[in-house]
Formats: sequence, C-alpha cells, structure tokens
Amino acid sequence: MSLRKSMAAGVLLLMAVAGTADAHHSFAMFDQTKKVSLVGTIVEFQWTNPHAWIEIMVPDEAGKPVRWSVELNSPNNLSRQGFKRSSLKPGDKATVVINPLRNGKKGGLFNAVTLPNGTVLGEKAITGKPINVPGA
Repeated sequence: MSLRKSMAAGVLLLMAVAGTADAHHSFAMFDQTKKVSLVGTIVEFQWTNPHAWIEIMVPDEAGKPVRWSVELNSPNNLSRQGFKRSSLKPGDKATVVINPLRNGKKGGLFNAVTLPNGTVLGEKAITGKPINVPGA
C-alpha cells in the first residue's frame, strides 16, 4: 500500500473512532448525591433519541419563572418505565425530581416525575421505593 493510501486509511480510522467516542457521554456533570424537586409547568417534552428532554418553568425564590432543562433516558427505555410520547404536555403542572448539574446551571438528570393525575413515572415506578427529597 502506498504511503498516501496508508495515511488516508489512518485518517479515516481516526475519524471513525472519534465519532464513536463523541456519541457517548459521561454523567459526571450531574451531582448524583443530591436530589432536587422541581415543581412547575411543563414547557416541552422532547421525545427524541438518544435522550428525551423535559423543559419546565419553575418559580425562583422571588416567584420569577426560570426554565430548567432535564435530561432523560432514550424513548425506548422510557417506554419500559410507562412513559408515552404524550405523558407530558405543555401547560401540565408537574413535579420533576432530578440530580442537579454540578456547575449550578438550571438543569439536571431525570429521576422521576409526578404527572398531573398523580401517576409517578421513573425511579419510584421502577424500584417501588419512595424518593427521598429533602424539603419536598
């Protein structure tokens, strides 16, 4: 094989490996030792791969609504937990329990949600154990 072909093959291999590494990410950005309960109004429920998202407006200490972004699992896994594409709708009042972002930004990793009808989806639904949320 010529040097030029060998270099091209090497570049292609590096690009393939880099693309695969970029497709997965760590959950180190979330503080999984803490749980925060967000009580607010659903803005959007994004039923998308590789991760679904909940956008929720939560009043701050002064009562001003602040948008939080919550990362969930894939729709395939959420379906096994009882979720449907229509589980959350804009305007729904809900309580979402998360592991917050370590950097203090308004976001986190999904644990559970209490829907407007009282149904709980997520961690509690899987483990059968109540979620311990300090101050909730």
